[in-house]
Amino acid sequence: MEEVIKIEGGHRLHGTVRISGSKNSTVALIPACVLGNAPITIYGVPNISDVKSLMELLRELNVYVEQIDEETLYIDPTKMNNIPMVSNAVSKLRASYYFMGALLGKFGHAEIKMPGGCYLGPRPIDLHLKGFEALGASITYENGCYILHADELIGNRIFLDISSVGATINIMMAAVYAKGRTVIENAAREPEIIDIATLLNKMGAKIHGMGTSTLVIDGVGELKTSGCNHEIIPDRIEAATYIIMAAAMADDMIIENVIPQHLEAILMKLEEIGINMKVGPDFVEIFGRNQELKPTEILTKPYPGFATDAQQPFTALLTQAAGQSVVTETIYTERFKHCYELNKMGADIDVRTPSGFVNGKTKLSGTSVVATDLRCGAALVVAGLMAEGITEIHDVYHIDRGYDNLDNKLRSLGAVFWREKVE
Repeated sequence: MEEVIKIEGGHRLHGTVRISGSKNSTVALIPACVLGNAPITIYGVPNISDVKSLMELLRELNVYVEQIDEETLYIDPTKMNNIPMVSNAVSKLRASYYFMGALLGKFGHAEIKMPGGCYLGPRPIDLHLKGFEALGASITYENGCYILHADELIGNRIFLDISSVGATINIMMAAVYAKGRTVIENAAREPEIIDIATLLNKMGAKIHGMGTSTLVIDGVGELKTSGCNHEIIPDRIEAATYIIMAAAMADDMIIENVIPQHLEAILMKLEEIGINMKVGPDFVEIFGRNQELKPTEILTKPYPGFATDAQQPFTALLTQAAGQSVVTETIYTERFKHCYELNKMGADIDVRTPSGFVNGKTKLSGTSVVATDLRCGAALVVAGLMAEGITEIHDVYHIDRGYDNLDNKLRSLGAVFWREKVE
């Protein structure tokens, strides 16, 4: 038996939805907590399956972790053991690789199985490994495991060939205890990196330059032994997804608990195609459109450019724009599997990697589709809301990896949305 999501399309959305804490922050913040020697309380934790997998990994390392309430985690690493991380939980999520930087930084040794996650084409971790080597670590690969070791980590100047979020965070975590100064050039500038560095600084690290392309980490002998608290930033990709859903189907909808500055590239594109909106200090209100949507061109870029994670749901919306839109993917060039699923629903998208040519406006009809990855799932939910009839989405575990309480949030907005077990 498999669980599927079913959506009856054509129902207008209205009301208010509150955005949860950032998935991409959370999956790095939890491993970052093990660098410390004192309990940490994290607020605004989204209720997603990746968090459950990370809690499992913490317990394997003998880190005490307790869910205080729906959005609060208490993590105490004082009795932690550094053991090889080879369980199935490692394979369930890509973010397990953050334990490489955290364990190498704290213990000078880490053994970890190749991490899992959504397949979006080649996603090598060579930048992470080069960074660890620059700090003085030796790396071997045996029986499907990376073994990282350093008797002592020494600060160094590291240039990233690509401004990778994962590599920036991982090297930053390893460098917290390194002797001397580490400078990461061409560092990623995403808000999530600022969030993780903010927590590490609260713990006693010395990190400067967050939000710029030059990150400076002055190594410390030890982090504080007294605990601290941290609230996670709102999830800008969840916010973008609901804003796109509102642009597709809302009469009047408010998306609250957002940082509009994090969404500028997406909001500008929505205005360009003809969406009416009001942007407040911590909310975005979308008003039902009263004219045809215009086609556009999208080029995904590292932050502050158009987020690759928002490309897939936005493509679903562009099926309703009159004319040809061009979506070019520069981050994960294979991120077009959603297009084949959308075509099953009646879209007319011609994929010529690294671009997709979206020919609109097309009528979408509900059918059986597969969420091949997390954001493909989001695109199919957007399409299902717009389609005539019932859309049945398979492999919904991908969606549950990144969207907190999707069912109730959508139903509260007026969507007809449910789950069923099918053979």
